Amino acid sequence: MRAPELTISPEKIDAAIFNLDGVVTRIAKLQASAWKRLFDAYLRERSSQEGEDYRYFDIVHDYRRYVDGRPRYQAIKHFLLARHIDLPRGEPDDPPERETICGLGNRKNRIFNRIVEDEGVAVYGCAIALIHRLRKAGIKTAVASASKHCDLVLERAGIADLFDTRIDGIEAERLDLDSKPDPETFWEAARRLGVAPTRMAVFEDTVVGITAGKRGRFALIVGVDHGGWERKMREHGAGFVVRDLCRVDVEGTDADNGLASPRPLTDPDWVSQQLAGKRPALFLDYGGTLAPIHDRPEDTRLSEEMRLILRSAARVIPVVVVSGRDLDEVSELVGLEEITYAGSHGLEIRGPDLHLELPKGIDALDDLDQATLDLTAALQAIPEVRLTRKRFAIVVHYRRPAAQDPDAVRSVVERIQARFPRLHLTGGKEVIELLPDIDWDKGRVVRWLLSELGLDGPEIMPIYVGDDVTDEAAFQSVRGRGLGILVSDRPQPSAALYRLRDTDQVAGLLRHLVETQRMLGGSG
Repeated sequence: MRAPELTISPEKIDAAIFNLDGVVTRIAKLQASAWKRLFDAYLRERSSQEGEDYRYFDIVHDYRRYVDGRPRYQAIKHFLLARHIDLPRGEPDDPPERETICGLGNRKNRIFNRIVEDEGVAVYGCAIALIHRLRKAGIKTAVASASKHCDLVLERAGIADLFDTRIDGIEAERLDLDSKPDPETFWEAARRLGVAPTRMAVFEDTVVGITAGKRGRFALIVGVDHGGWERKMREHGAGFVVRDLCRVDVEGTDADNGLASPRPLTDPDWVSQQLAGKRPALFLDYGGTLAPIHDRPEDTRLSEEMRLILRSAARVIPVVVVSGRDLDEVSELVGLEEITYAGSHGLEIRGPDLHLELPKGIDALDDLDQATLDLTAALQAIPEVRLTRKRFAIVVHYRRPAAQDPDAVRSVVERIQARFPRLHLTGGKEVIELLPDIDWDKGRVVRWLLSELGLDGPEIMPIYVGDDVTDEAAFQSVRGRGLGILVSDRPQPSAALYRLRDTDQVAGLLRHLVETQRMLGGSG
């Protein structure tokens, strides 16, 4: 498991404010499309006027420069003045056909509503997972947006219940609040939550939003950089800048009190009861979960019965197999084209209409090649130790009874790893692995896939089943919104909440889920 870039402590933070567009929801493209349709059509209408600039709206640069983070009427005024067009403001109830700032704003509102109805609203899965963890830790949440579509977007995305309060363009106008970079909208959210700014975090993807957080003296300002804005964000007051919110964690009872042993899951009906109107998304480890572990990894084979169960499950439930094995190896062992595979602990992912191979993993291949040679030579003197080179990993297998001193094996591997800072060391059951030193583990893989596969809505309950220490990050990632299930024949500390004894019990649970989803008419 890798440490997050930022961990929020409930002892220091009582509430968090999230910008809507660009942090919680993926509506920037929808907004930009609506603005472009509005401005391009209007500029065409005025093309006979002299002394004006009729270059069409640039969906990247003009959106960032004049529109993003600003109230609708202000954005229209700024953009049109940049094109040497000066319109009267008009009145908020001007019809969309009227040639005023307000009339154009209402025209844009109509265009955006139509786009949302046609295309729906996608969310950032990492943000939704973080919000769930914050709320579980007792940290209040608010959403802030300059948009007057906030209610529509939250309802359409199915996430309205994740926020204790919201301040949008309508509320800001009603209360006569100045827009970002002024902090007044943030202050109003703080007032409604009953929390001082010095006890609050702000999550923003815009420079004006980060500036507002800085001017408002908020305790923690986190920039979400979707590409190339980190330096400016830091210059304007961001204490942390991350590429996505999977890199932010929340301190909780697990870290404070130690991990408890999961409760035995003896009744599959209990899982159905927990679903309670939600749809499951299945994430399954391979060895020890779907197939019994053997002394030789190549002998860990899926039974035909389990393969049939997985095929049936994939017809009614999204199914992902997450494994430390190479992608080609695990997909060949399972042998089903209809499911998604995350091999090499998620460094390579493939499924229907989906393919990912992390570039940083490819960058580490030369180091893996040399470390393989060094380890082969260094481990020769230790009996009953076997080294396997995978595409993105070096795996050292040893058996505790045979390897007289398992610490000696780890010492050798640690010594070699120290020569290759682009590699990091992890371990499983009688296994030590060297992997590319990338902020990526099974937990982040699950969050990424939930988002990428469109499974990050509140109607989805992720279920992760695994048997190894490498699965702990995934168990952590689903806590608070899904089920983590450890496969083990004996009690042991884990972030999973429940435990199945062996692969036979896993098969029983999968059969039950398939039958339940068929009765409900579920489809994958």
